[in-house]
Amino acid sequence: MGSDKKIQLYDGKTGLTAAAANFGEGEHKGTVFGVSWSKDSKRIVTASADQTVKLWDIEAGKAIQTWRFGEEGNVSIPDHQVGVTWPARNDGMVISLSLSGDLNYLAEGTEKPTRVVQGHGKAITAIGSSQTEKGQTLWTGSFDGRVCSWDIGTGVGSTTEGSSHTNQVSSWASSGDKSYSVGWDDTLRTVDVPGNTFVGEAVKLNGQPKGIASSGDKLYIATSNGIDIFSKDSLVDTVATKDFTPISIAANGSTIAVGDDANAIHIYTADGNKLSPKTKLTNSSAQVTALEFSPKGDLLAAGNSSGKIYVYDTSSWQVKTDRWGGHTARITSIDWNEAGTHAVSGGLDTNVFVWSLASPGKRVKAPNAHKDGVAGVCWIDGGKKVASVGGDAAVNFWAVSGLA
Repeated sequence: MGSDKKIQLYDGKTGLTAAAANFGEGEHKGTVFGVSWSKDSKRIVTASADQTVKLWDIEAGKAIQTWRFGEEGNVSIPDHQVGVTWPARNDGMVISLSLSGDLNYLAEGTEKPTRVVQGHGKAITAIGSSQTEKGQTLWTGSFDGRVCSWDIGTGVGSTTEGSSHTNQVSSWASSGDKSYSVGWDDTLRTVDVPGNTFVGEAVKLNGQPKGIASSGDKLYIATSNGIDIFSKDSLVDTVATKDFTPISIAANGSTIAVGDDANAIHIYTADGNKLSPKTKLTNSSAQVTALEFSPKGDLLAAGNSSGKIYVYDTSSWQVKTDRWGGHTARITSIDWNEAGTHAVSGGLDTNVFVWSLASPGKRVKAPNAHKDGVAGVCWIDGGKKVASVGGDAAVNFWAVSGLA
């Protein structure tokens, strides 16, 4: 196989060209990227950049079936077939890999895949979840702008249809039947949760987004230039931050918390479509890179770039605990459980920690959870499990036990 679009067969003992060598010339119209033998060594399958997978009869020297991906006559780079394997199964199933990252399950005699497993092929950079009457849905976004939803029960992912971001997805927020993402293309995009489809037009933001938070019918987006406020999916105000640059944000009820590049947290009170400064928290000795309110809003967890987490009592804004300090690099994500008794965090040190408010000196650790750093964490399955994502393009589900 190779860029000459031909298939060469060789004698495995002598290394010489086999009698049926060089067959199939002209069949593939693009580079052949993969080949795999059937378990009886009488047939092979090949995968090509021409968006096809072909099944070959070796003795006849010809293709006996072709699976095509994408519309006929249209070039679709994500549908390039870059790998294929023929597992030694009794049902003869063939599995190919699309450049988009899809795994396609193929069966002889069928024109379309019997199953497509979707996910990410690039570093996952954001995670979020939404809760509807049908249950919890997990959302992930990656460096290339791809967005997927995940069935938590089965762990199966599905690519979100429609016009996605053109590059890195940076943050998620959800409200009712809608989920919202922001990305480095400086846009806000809306997903219809039941339909797993992007809806409406992409909305241009007033700067590169650093985070997004939802409260009621409001969205608050921290950007490099301030805070964009959306109500019912429409931009209603922008709060300019002249004295600092926002780098993280969280919201609960009428309270909005914004972390800045000078190690402080700015607390605002929302009144309609306006924000009023309330107080400023200056305990952190490093940039505040992750913020999250507990479900009841009585606690605020703040993680910083040096790996430490402060927990504040929101009734007094006094530090509840500053003993959550196991990370050795920037904290990227924090999420509280439903009871507000434990929080999970992920950091660039590749680790995931679960923290206890009652026993702040203890923690449950998942070391080396993602080799290129943890980008996001989220409680799932009613607090029985944690989902994490990272630079290895993987979504990991962790069963949590041993909590203090």
